[in-house]
Amino acid sequence: MAAGAGFEELVKQEEKFSGTENLTLKGIMKGKTEMKIKNISLSLQDLLGSEYVNAVCESRAFLENRNKKELLDIATEKIEFWPDSFSKRADELLEFVGKKICTGMRNSSAGAASASFQKNTNTKMAPLSGLGFIRVGEDGRAYLMSKSEHYHASLGHNFPGYKLIDNARKLGILNATHNNTRGHITRLAEEELVRIANGIRKGDRKQLDSVLNSQKTHCLNKVINLETGSLAVEAALKMMLARFYRLDKTYAPPKHEGKIPVFLVMGDNEGGKVANYHGTTIITQTLRGMWPELYDTLESNNIYRVATVKINDIGNFSDTVKEFDNGKYKVAGFFHEIILMNYGGIKLTEAFLKEAYEICDANDIPTIVDEIQSCIWSPELFQFREYGLHPDFVSIGKGFPGGEYPASKILASSHMDNLNQFGALVTNGQEELASLAYLITMAFAEANSEYTREVGNYYEKKIKELGEKHPEKISMTEGKAHLSTIFFHSPESCTKFVKFLLDGCIDVSAQTYKAQCPPAALTKIPLVSSFKMVDFLIDKFEEALKST
Repeated sequence: MAAGAGFEELVKQEEKFSGTENLTLKGIMKGKTEMKIKNISLSLQDLLGSEYVNAVCESRAFLENRNKKELLDIATEKIEFWPDSFSKRADELLEFVGKKICTGMRNSSAGAASASFQKNTNTKMAPLSGLGFIRVGEDGRAYLMSKSEHYHASLGHNFPGYKLIDNARKLGILNATHNNTRGHITRLAEEELVRIANGIRKGDRKQLDSVLNSQKTHCLNKVINLETGSLAVEAALKMMLARFYRLDKTYAPPKHEGKIPVFLVMGDNEGGKVANYHGTTIITQTLRGMWPELYDTLESNNIYRVATVKINDIGNFSDTVKEFDNGKYKVAGFFHEIILMNYGGIKLTEAFLKEAYEICDANDIPTIVDEIQSCIWSPELFQFREYGLHPDFVSIGKGFPGGEYPASKILASSHMDNLNQFGALVTNGQEELASLAYLITMAFAEANSEYTREVGNYYEKKIKELGEKHPEKISMTEGKAHLSTIFFHSPESCTKFVKFLLDGCIDVSAQTYKAQCPPAALTKIPLVSSFKMVDFLIDKFEEALKST
């Protein structure tokens, strides 16, 4: 089975909720029909399979000299992922946003951060606790997590479904493993990622096996488990470089030996590199213009080159490929996000990316869609699937483990599987409980794909209406669904808008420093946002616009 013998339970629940049972025709809010989050209930056995949990319980019973049945009771305990009481309480807490709801903490640790981290630390907002889309800061006030804790907490705080992780600990399921001893849960998570990335129906083992064994190009069927998004993207970069340089002396001469690799990235509106962001390793930092002297030295010595392409300009993309895919150069890969969350949330269009991919395919240019920030926020769980793209690499992280663990991964096609084990290795990237967090989040997100679509569309619509209502301050709106942004005519207006919201404990970011990018206010609401939460947030935006 794709995720254990008990995975049939997931299929049954998906079918149960495919009808009208998940809709409440009563909950009318501001002229719309409210769709409710589906409250699925699953056990560890449902997710991981009876054979596995039986083996776990048997081994634990021996180690603890304990009754196996007690452990099986834990393994088969059904956990509600989103009880009505939890959902109701999250909405009730909205009225307390900005208010002091507890004493808080007066003598907080100063820590030992670097100077830059220390300068930007806000201990008042640091968490004491949280529930759903509400966080309680050290100052005792309730905050609305309108950025999902900087793109990590996709399911909010203390998501009830993660109680399965607690149950796994009670069973003694180990977290730490090694690359050579990847556990059953991690291997299940890998298969589930391949299944969803390829649009395979839950429970269709025949089709999944076909994809897993495929040698076709652009077929995502390999997963490397890593710790951070930076390492995930770097793994793809290494596989691209391996077509130009040997990983070690045991390798045969690479396909493009002697050619100078050129990486294509999204450029900013001045033709510079600050619009893209693909991690914090040195090479990926040079992709966005950092380490300029180091990069100049590397380029002048023909080690590699970085070329920018204009946003949504297919003519420029085509011309750039023609310039750098001949002679001494060869385009090594095309790096892109779909929503440029580090450049005002500008959205790359479906038409641009589809044509760009066609050009890449015709010229043997690998493509990587960097979904570290956007993954799980799509009804398809991957934004590239909404566009019908077929990338060679997809980097994911942050939202998939829901902030429970750092656990990013790179999905790759088999024809790009050209590194040995040590080429892209992280010792503790195979953590079993981190993989369990993936499975839990994916089960919930798949069951609630239509809810994600409805809330996302509603939020985007409300943001657009806000822009139309306040054209004197708002120049345009950007992004998509949960990842919606607001562009302002002036940095001052943007800064005042964000400051008003932050003073009221609404977590929004101002981006006013990027080259030729209109000043923007960035948001990223969690998947569990209710319609009431969206209305509350939009009302606060209205207040901010009127007060600044």
